[in-house]
Amino acid sequence: MVVEYDTVSNFCPECGGLTQVFYERGETVCKACGLIVDERGLDLSHSGIRAYTKQEKDKKERTGCPISILMPDIGLSTVIDRTKIKNPDLRRAAKWNTHMTWEKRNMLIAITELKRIGSNLNFPERVKKAAVRLYKEVFKRKLLRGRSINGMVAACAYFVCKEEKVPITLQEILDEASINQNIVKKCYKILVRELNLKSPHIDPVSLIPRYCADLGLGIDVEKETITVLQKFIANSSICGKDPKGLCAGAIYLVAKLKNRKISQKEISRVINVTEVTLRSRYKELLNGISFNF
Repeated sequence: MVVEYDTVSNFCPECGGLTQVFYERGETVCKACGLIVDERGLDLSHSGIRAYTKQEKDKKERTGCPISILMPDIGLSTVIDRTKIKNPDLRRAAKWNTHMTWEKRNMLIAITELKRIGSNLNFPERVKKAAVRLYKEVFKRKLLRGRSINGMVAACAYFVCKEEKVPITLQEILDEASINQNIVKKCYKILVRELNLKSPHIDPVSLIPRYCADLGLGIDVEKETITVLQKFIANSSICGKDPKGLCAGAIYLVAKLKNRKISQKEISRVINVTEVTLRSRYKELLNGISFNF
């Protein structure tokens, strides 16, 4: 955009020629001799000053919101205001322009659901964006035919949480998504198999601080529990074992060694595992490592 200043008040100080403003570079240049009269100009018309009237708001209008993958159309769609169109043919065209294709409708449903789950579980921004990218790849490969959109969204969110080492379990995602566990598991298997992904595992150690805080246990118990779990993982295989069960067994074991009064029932309720699982993991940990407290 090139705009000329007023010819009376804007002259070159060297040759007296007219000046010209280049807003994209923030420079004021003499038309005659090419002298840069001013540089690094600031756009004060869109400053942070509040707008109170319609004219002030129109003057402060910007180019729109930033582009984001968390929007179904990445924030690039155009909305035509039909109230200002008088031609009936153009009004009809504008009406049809508002109709969404199946791809856009699918993305709208999926991204809305993902943002809802992410907001309730406090997903980091990187997890939300990675889950959207993964879902778009699933849609591109046409793996959604005959399958639940919400189920695939939950599967994508769970995979990314494991990959990014965010301490969110499958049960927490299922509770927020309000969908059958078997549907999500099927979608997860299809996701991993068809996209040739390597399924990461949740590190039980990353879950310990949250569970200790929920149980009201001190930092000393948390540190010792992490040490116990790290020793057990280094010396034994945890393949096929529920990370929550390992956390429950380790917390109960350390609490018992530290003489902290906490029941198996309370730990099972907070961590959402059965008491049978807790006792099984407790015995494995007790027999698998030696303790030096």
